Amino acid sequence: MRIVYRASPWRSLVSDDGLLDTSALTASLRDFRANATIFSPSLSDAYAAQLSFVETLVRYDLPAWRISELISDHIAWLYRQSIAMALDEMQAQGWGKPPVDFCVLTLGSAARFESLLGPDQDNALIIDDYPDARHVEVDGYFQALGERFTQHLDAAGIPLCRGHVMARWPMWRKRLSEWQQQFEIWSADRQVKRVQQTNIWLDFYPVAGNAELAEALGQQVRSTLSSAPLFMNEMVALLDELPVALDRFGRIASHPGLAAPYDQAIDLKHQGLMPLISAARLLCVRYQRSEIGTRERLTALAHFTRALTKEQSALLLAAFNRMQHLLLEQQRHNKSHGQTADGWVDLRRLRDDERLLLKFDLQQIKAFVNQVKRL
Repeated sequence: MRIVYRASPWRSLVSDDGLLDTSALTASLRDFRANATIFSPSLSDAYAAQLSFVETLVRYDLPAWRISELISDHIAWLYRQSIAMALDEMQAQGWGKPPVDFCVLTLGSAARFESLLGPDQDNALIIDDYPDARHVEVDGYFQALGERFTQHLDAAGIPLCRGHVMARWPMWRKRLSEWQQQFEIWSADRQVKRVQQTNIWLDFYPVAGNAELAEALGQQVRSTLSSAPLFMNEMVALLDELPVALDRFGRIASHPGLAAPYDQAIDLKHQGLMPLISAARLLCVRYQRSEIGTRERLTALAHFTRALTKEQSALLLAAFNRMQHLLLEQQRHNKSHGQTADGWVDLRRLRDDERLLLKFDLQQIKAFVNQVKRL
């Protein structure tokens, strides 16, 4: 009987002589080249090809957290293309070049490089300071830019944010000094809406323009918020708005106020990932850490502060990785059946061991959130 082994594409990189086979490397990456349409001049074609790109990455045994980074890289590229297209259109129509420096930021999961399938837009715009007398001229230019590049992204398949968190709106398009003043106002007390808006902004990535504007603002924000006790107290209180998907007996359970799309389902994004992400973000604000990604935050909290032990960090990192895997698997399933890629996971699709690990991971996250509330 002939034994046939499953050949991993990566295992062909080492020749029988124990050397790196560069020709095999080229062959192993051929499938990636086949997905070159993800960098198509047509943004809609590029975005539509993202799913097949993800399927290729899965076939190469990349973990979900690494795939989410590559999806986020692709989204950043789509942003840069959309912004470049908008700038070219404006120049052709007589707007000229940008009147002052600017920086476009992605916010949320794209900024943390944790995007999965089916994102919407969350972005903001920092404009370099200019005299008030030029406001109509300068802000008018950047309003047009914000409207155009967000419209290009929407046409490509990344929908406009339903909460209006986009550079096309004045709330998310300001001069550097105005942003600095805004955060001083937001952090002055513990109004829920202001803390929620700040939480949205705290996960940011400079995707185009002058990144020094984002760095300057980030430093000021970290210093301001960490020394604002009322604001920090409200950040802690808002953790209660994201209950972990466990009942009082520690069993997996969907929140009763959520309309589940399946008979047995949990909103893993909002009842698992977001409590972990929010608690890690809060601690990093408290300790003035500059990390944005959740994995980087959990690692930094263990290595540079006393907020987490290395054992706790490792447990939470493993939980984060496994939950991203479950969510990506569900989203791939949904997309292949013409359904929406959202934050829900159908528990009926999980093996017994996956359920047990999910319960364990949710318990670790709940303990972590409770620990953060007591700090």
